[in-house]
Amino acid sequence: MEEKASGRFSPEKQSSLVLEHIAEASTKPETWERIGPTFRLMFLVNEGDLQGIQELLDTGIDVNSTDIDDRTALHVAACQGRVEIVELLLEHGARLDMQDRWGSTPLADAHHYKHYDVCKIMEKYGAKPLYTCCHLKMAPMLVHDIAEVPEYEIDPQELDFTGSEKITKGTFRLALWRGINVAVKTLDEDFMADKEKVMAFHDELSLLQKLRHPNVVQFLGAVTQTSPMMIVTEYLPKGDLWALLRRQGALKPSVAVKYALDIARGMNYLHERKPEAIIHRDLEPSNILRDDSGHLKVADFGLSKILKVTNSVKPEETLTCQETSCRYVAPEVLRNEEYDSKVDVFSFALILQEMIEGFAPFSAKREDEIAKAYACKERPPFRAPAKLYAHGLKELIEKCWAESPAERPTFRHIVASLDEINERLVSSTWKAKAFRCFRNLKVVWTIWHRKDQIGPSSRSSYFDHSIA
Repeated sequence: MEEKASGRFSPEKQSSLVLEHIAEASTKPETWERIGPTFRLMFLVNEGDLQGIQELLDTGIDVNSTDIDDRTALHVAACQGRVEIVELLLEHGARLDMQDRWGSTPLADAHHYKHYDVCKIMEKYGAKPLYTCCHLKMAPMLVHDIAEVPEYEIDPQELDFTGSEKITKGTFRLALWRGINVAVKTLDEDFMADKEKVMAFHDELSLLQKLRHPNVVQFLGAVTQTSPMMIVTEYLPKGDLWALLRRQGALKPSVAVKYALDIARGMNYLHERKPEAIIHRDLEPSNILRDDSGHLKVADFGLSKILKVTNSVKPEETLTCQETSCRYVAPEVLRNEEYDSKVDVFSFALILQEMIEGFAPFSAKREDEIAKAYACKERPPFRAPAKLYAHGLKELIEKCWAESPAERPTFRHIVASLDEINERLVSSTWKAKAFRCFRNLKVVWTIWHRKDQIGPSSRSSYFDHSIA
């Protein structure tokens, strides 16, 4: 049979029994009585006849009886995704570990046909499917050929969560893997039944495994063949920028510009990636991490989009403030309009201003009020002294959060502008230091040459006053 060669049945033929012949027989009482109980049970399950199945089970037939391919009624119900029938069969003692001639369990069949609600029911009853490579708990991205297991796959038994704790403001936890600390993003228990979340997880993996840049968090691997599924990335012990700003407040302009360069370089890499550019869409301080050397890395690509053909994205649904903070979202996204990579430039401007000000954008406003403020073309006020926005820093921020995306600069231009600002800041800092050093030397020279005029008791106070 064609079905046997493929190792899978179509949803209408999950048993080797010729069910259409049984259907004809069921219309003839004298013929139906001569059909064995296994044949009847398979047929009734295939037809979804819950009452008929109950009546047949009440006669005491073996619920685990098999056809010539070693398939049970539970296999058929799992393929069809019939939740009530699966529960009925399990209540009457249907075995979850039964394997057909191809080694497939009812749980494996349910997953193959994407009936994740059936999978969850079976797992509650203790389903433990067997595979040739290992004993695994079912996962939405499970492959049935060991050759198809991704190269980045990590054995979950290698991840040690002893004493684990949540890290950053997001969903990552600390774990030990092969002797190093790693950050692990774990999917919740309801993840399996949510196809959109599965696709989002798949898209995030597709992105992460292709990214290589000093200012982008490093992807190490993932758990996709067991449940729960996980994403494993490098662990940055210094935490995220959000935590730093909440703890320390405003940063010195030199530090803020240095951090801004790290972010801009990472984002420029994403936007100029060939052949597919990447929009982050969720650029905010909590998704920017600090490494041991004091540099920043862009992280968390759960809401990212790939620009494959066109240079813009047509939103399929409105982005809500529950998915991301509206404080850093560009107005065109909040208005559910078509947008491009310039949405990340808008977010970057707000982060740069926050590093100088020490407060989140519109910190006194609620999330819903912020969306309205952006819609009215309002921007967070500049409250810090003007000298902290010297060398064109304020002008750069204003360009980056321009109302029209076309007027916002690219990250390539932002990096160039920040390099110039950084050079000016360094230059002015060295000039100030040189001036202080020269002044101090002059004070020492004056004291030395006036030592006869200035009493010993006055020299110390005079020196301290002059230095200050």
